[in-house]
Amino acid sequence: MTLFWIILATTVAGVLSIAAAASLSLTVLSRMVNKMVSLSVGVLLATALLHSLPEAFTTPGADISSLFIALLAGLLGFFILEKAALLRHSHHHEHDGHGHHHGHDAESAGKSGWVILLGDGLHNFADGILIAAAFLVDPQIGVLTAVAIALHEIPQEVGDFIILLNAGFSKAKALLYNFISSMMAVLGGVLGYFFLDSAQALIPYVIVLASSSFIYIAVSDLMPQMHRRPKLKESIEQISLIVLGVILVLLISELSHLGHSH
Repeated sequence: MTLFWIILATTVAGVLSIAAAASLSLTVLSRMVNKMVSLSVGVLLATALLHSLPEAFTTPGADISSLFIALLAGLLGFFILEKAALLRHSHHHEHDGHGHHHGHDAESAGKSGWVILLGDGLHNFADGILIAAAFLVDPQIGVLTAVAIALHEIPQEVGDFIILLNAGFSKAKALLYNFISSMMAVLGGVLGYFFLDSAQALIPYVIVLASSSFIYIAVSDLMPQMHRRPKLKESIEQISLIVLGVILVLLISELSHLGHSH
């Protein structure tokens, strides 16, 4: 029965966070994708630097040096993955006999969408392990943990949706791929149930790798896009939305912690 509740909780947590984020991202916010990219930057950086990385580095028994190596490896790894995708795209069109306009390679910006999906999948996988661990301690704690994680995931999922739309994904594909990514929590929950000791030892490293993807996308893909709109009014708007994204993550984190503590 415990395994059943773990699968149910991870599935419901993923579906609820996706549904809440999609209701915002694919309706109201999708009309303002360019502006909302700034909000995504704030959400991704705050999630990585103020929530996920501190959680990983303060895990009892965590090897700080090894976690920093994982962070560096993640940043370089996501750079190499995106570079390989761009090179493949460039080679594909190099000798196709067509003259492509300057904006043609906007398609290659979509590679950042795949990177964020991979990072989000890792993050959800770690969440699933945490939910499994909580259920094995006490089912009530497991439910509260799942609710807290679902609540905290909403702003991050909003950021992911905006990034996917900005990268050229259709609304339907953004929803589908985000749903698949969220279901990695179920896999994490099942593996956590069967291999709890070894799975828990991996959590800090999985969280660090996921965080490295959030930092990489924010700094290498989204911020350069924002610099292409350098007017004062737009710059003030961008900074304000970044700050709003940070505040949103902090508020949701506080609410989820309060809910979990009760």
